[in-house]
Amino acid sequence: MTLFALLTLLAFLASWRLVNKGKVVVAQKNQKLGRLGKTLTFIENVGNKLPDPLTLFFILSLLVIIISAIAASLNISVVHPGNKKIISAVSLLSADNIRRIFTSAVKNFTDFPPLGTVLVAMLGVGVAESTGFISAVLREAVLITPTKFVAPAVIFTGVMANIASDAGYVVLVPLGAVIFLAVGRHPLAGLAAAFAGVGGGFSANLLISTIDPLLAGLTQSAAQLIDTNYKVNATANYYFMAVSTFLVTFIGWFVCEKIVEPRLGVYQGDVVVQMEQLNALERKGLRWAGYFLLAFLAFLMMLVLPPQGILRDPEKFTIIPSPFIEGIVLIISLGFLIPGVVYGKVVGTIRNDKDVAKSLGNAMSSMGYYIALAFIAAQFIAYFAWSNLGIILAVNGAEFLKNIKIGGPPLFIMFIVISALLDVFVGSASAKWAIMAPVFVPMFMLLGYSPESVQAAYRIGDSTTNIVTPLMPFFPVVVAFAQKYDKNLGIGTLISLMLPYSLAFLMGWSVLFVVWFLFGLPLGPGVGMAL
Repeated sequence: MTLFALLTLLAFLASWRLVNKGKVVVAQKNQKLGRLGKTLTFIENVGNKLPDPLTLFFILSLLVIIISAIAASLNISVVHPGNKKIISAVSLLSADNIRRIFTSAVKNFTDFPPLGTVLVAMLGVGVAESTGFISAVLREAVLITPTKFVAPAVIFTGVMANIASDAGYVVLVPLGAVIFLAVGRHPLAGLAAAFAGVGGGFSANLLISTIDPLLAGLTQSAAQLIDTNYKVNATANYYFMAVSTFLVTFIGWFVCEKIVEPRLGVYQGDVVVQMEQLNALERKGLRWAGYFLLAFLAFLMMLVLPPQGILRDPEKFTIIPSPFIEGIVLIISLGFLIPGVVYGKVVGTIRNDKDVAKSLGNAMSSMGYYIALAFIAAQFIAYFAWSNLGIILAVNGAEFLKNIKIGGPPLFIMFIVISALLDVFVGSASAKWAIMAPVFVPMFMLLGYSPESVQAAYRIGDSTTNIVTPLMPFFPVVVAFAQKYDKNLGIGTLISLMLPYSLAFLMGWSVLFVVWFLFGLPLGPGVGMAL
């Protein structure tokens, strides 16, 4: 967590909005990439012919309603592999569900996972931006940051961000764009690099993150169908995922430098970054902002570090999970807000509480389009869950893989691919694993493979396609971030930017797994591939 805190502080190099005037021409050649470039351009063009994301989610919502009625009339169902209950398609055109559509619309919106995360984080970021604090930090730090190392730094920080669950999507993705712009590179390349790290490398980390104990518990329950005494620890995949952190970083670096950024060519947008040297007053403001930020971090340490810290789990006194992890979005917001206000007070951009309130209001007004988009996207995701279509697709895919009688690396590769494809339909890692684990963990155990090896393979597939599916809850968030730099940017453009990352991560990460398998390396402390 200390490491992520440091990385997050480095992310102060950017802001949600900077001064908008003039034009920036990035000194970068518009290289041609042959067949690959033409393929990505085709995908982009096709995707951009889709309606606006808001309209698209509205259309998808209507399609789910219609398809659910057809599936229900055909009595389509599956048997849940965990509890053996029959899961049938549910028609959303039934009287009860029509009433549910009307009565649950507000709840669907307020319960939409990214909504609160985005808005709370943007409160702090908005104030820090409006006072000039982040711009000052940006100008100071960029001058000493080698341009050639910006891409791997952004990707690595994104990978590490999963220690804070979904906060990386909200904080690091937009900051990646501005960091690139600040050093004279295309902002969309920076946004894509950050998104690749946060989403595509979601399961990798140098630390034990929130996803580790969550998946371990589901894996253990599945393993106990074969061995009632089997235990799966949160550290089950630690060695493999720690090495994967560096693998994802280097693969992402290559894709960014050789494929994505050259294809974007010259940026001619109207967002600029002022890079003048800081004057004496600005340096004083940064110094005092730094003092208050350190005081805030020290206060957090007082609440977390003692063996029985207030922000630790009240029963087990762990940090993961704990109220500290659950409250990380507020903590990050305060980490922007406090130094932002202090800096503004010193340099004179904030004179009283009314100026702070105005900055908070401006931060929320800039999120108008996203709020409208979130309302429609929330309805679609809710309808998809009510219809059981996602579960039916996931179970059928799992059954298909179960019936293929192959072993060793080919079996694991097939499992990784199926996991990746299912991620397009069921975005939640835990929900999908709750369905798949009771099928595949016992099956692989009977073949002599450890439950931890199946979990590691699953995590590869689950992570790599996060960044190319519009069904992922944060995908529309990233579209909104990207439209800051290209108002005409559509879903197709974002998918074409992220597809090279997704395919490269999937192939490279799968190769690492095969190497791990062939050499019999431990996945975590005391855990191997075989039982």
